[in-house]
Formats: sequence, C-alpha cells, structure tokens
Amino acid sequence: MNKKHFDNIINCYDNAPINQIFNPKMKLNLGECEIEMKISKKFHHSANSLHGSIYFKMLDDAAWAASNTYIDDFFLFTYNFNIYLTKPVSNGIIISKAKAVYEKNGKIKAKSFLYDSKNNEIAHGEGLFMKSKYLLKDAISFYNK
Repeated sequence: MNKKHFDNIINCYDNAPINQIFNPKMKLNLGECEIEMKISKKFHHSANSLHGSIYFKMLDDAAWAASNTYIDDFFLFTYNFNIYLTKPVSNGIIISKAKAVYEKNGKIKAKSFLYDSKNNEIAHGEGLFMKSKYLLKDAISFYNK
C-alpha cells in the first residue's frame, strides 16, 4: 500500500459523523495505527471516569485502521472484538496503538493497546476484521482531495 491509501483512510476517519463528537487524530503506517484523543467530561459515566464505550471505540478504531491499511478496495467491518479494561482514567489524552497481526480465511486479526497521558496501559483488546460489501471509494470523504 502507499501513503495516498493511508491518507484516504485518515480523511475518511476524520470526516465520519461520529468523529465530529470525539475529534480523534489518527496516524497510519502499514499494519499499524495510532489514535490520540482528549478526554472530555462529556465522555464520563456517573462515577466520574471515562465510559467503557470510549475505551472500546479507541481500541476498535485503531485495530480496524491498522487492518484496513492492507485492503484498498473494501471497507472492513469488525467481525469480533474483545476488550480488557485495566485502569480507570478521567482526564488528559488517551492514545490507542494497534498492529495487524495476521490474515487467515479472509479475516485480519489485530491487537490494540490504550494508554493514558503518562503512558500507562489502561486497556487492551484484539479482534477480527473482514471485508464488507461496501466499497472504500464510497465511504464518506475517502478520497483525499
């Protein structure tokens, strides 16, 4: 794959409607992804720390993007994803880092880790991703202008 493909994935991700809420920032290399996001109190649950859905989003998004660096025709979807929440966090920046591990039977396995602003692991996960019937070229803002 090439830098243009990575730029297209980032552009698509940046312009996804859900990311207008969270404003994450993505970096890509072949088989690798890093996403950074600032925690807002709006993302807290009633016990005043980051809601687990945000942990999931950051882990799943990074693993998805790392996997999609290998695929240039179809949008991947999450087939399965498991997460382990290891530490609560309530403020600062969180960073997810993921690597695509292998491809087998049309599915790509990726692992991801989530860190707080002091580089402490706060969660990790792994999942399987597979091609959907949705063409990447049809995704919102896929082509970087």
